[in-house]
Amino acid sequence: MLEKLMKKNERGFTLAELLVVVAIIAILVAVSIPIFTSKLEKSREATDVANMRAAKAAATVAMLSEDISAGHYLYDADKGTLEKDNTDIAGYGKGTTKDGEVKYEGYTNKTSYKDKIIRVTITSDEGDGTVAIAWK
Repeated sequence: MLEKLMKKNERGFTLAELLVVVAIIAILVAVSIPIFTSKLEKSREATDVANMRAAKAAATVAMLSEDISAGHYLYDADKGTLEKDNTDIAGYGKGTTKDGEVKYEGYTNKTSYKDKIIRVTITSDEGDGTVAIAWK
């Protein structure tokens, strides 16, 4: 009977083997966390830049189709529309001051855009108009 118990114990892992596996998993986790957080920040910044491009496109289309006049508007990212400047729109900015290395005109990683909204300014000069966007 003692021989059966001895054979049964031979199939298991030793403590040293288990510690090596745990150490390897801990190293993999320690290496992957900084990579994951940098990719997460890059995706947040890419979302903000996509919203900026969409706001500029919506304003340009509305201006060219003469749906809106010169003035200040807020971009509603949920609806994809421009609203009056005094409208309450929930903040949708995601980017923080960490560097996700996303480059776009007027977008900087030194400013936190978290929970901010895009303000669109349309100016009109004798039929020609310009669209400017900024985070509010």
